[in-house]
Amino acid sequence: MKQISMHRIFIFTLFILSAWPAMTQTKKYAITKSEAEWRKQLTAEQFQVTRKKGTERAFTGIYWDHHEKGIYKCICCGQELFSSATKFGSGTGWPSFWQPLKKDKVEELPDNSYGMVRTEVNCSRCGAHLGHVFDDGPKPTGLRYCMNSASLLFEKK
Repeated sequence: MKQISMHRIFIFTLFILSAWPAMTQTKKYAITKSEAEWRKQLTAEQFQVTRKKGTERAFTGIYWDHHEKGIYKCICCGQELFSSATKFGSGTGWPSFWQPLKKDKVEELPDNSYGMVRTEVNCSRCGAHLGHVFDDGPKPTGLRYCMNSASLLFEKK
């Protein structure tokens, strides 16, 4: 009996040790900077939202009620993320889109923080936190990419 228990503990320990490197690796992005470099580049609010996964207060961002035609880019690296053609008034107080320009421009990750089950949306090039995506959006996708204005830079087209 003791041999079986010790054997199971040994196997479990080997499993954990072999999986440890994968569990502790952080994704490498095409654009990486130190925290000091990001702080120098961004405003305090932009840094808090994009690098610390913060959220701006609803109805306070510059793009929640913005209606010009153009492209919304990542404030950190300039990657094109969303088109004004897919922006819609969600009534939430944050800029909302029903799809990104291209699916590979954003990464979607599980977010179980604050006792909620959500899907976090980050820039795929620099890892900046952009917001979250929900399944209560309009047709044709049924998705609502609820983004923080502080994570975006608009370019008029």
